[in-house]
Amino acid sequence: MEKINVLTSIKDEIESHVGERVTLKANGGRRKILVDNGVIEKTYPNIFVIRLEKDTHRTVTYSYSDVLTKTVQIVFAG
Repeated sequence: MEKINVLTSIKDEIESHVGERVTLKANGGRRKILVDNGVIEKTYPNIFVIRLEKDTHRTVTYSYSDVLTKTVQIVFAG
């Protein structure tokens, strides 16, 4: 029950920053850490979409549980 509240608060926090720039730090596996800048484009009930700045045609999607387990870390700009 408590985990659901944490996921809801993560979702609400990300939804409040839609359209803003973020720095994304993601675990790429095999000791790779991917660091990119992007914009939170859209949120859905279970995932959110970030459009990467260096390639305007590339988007990445992550689940809110990825943020909870720290597979993905998001730093909001400003």
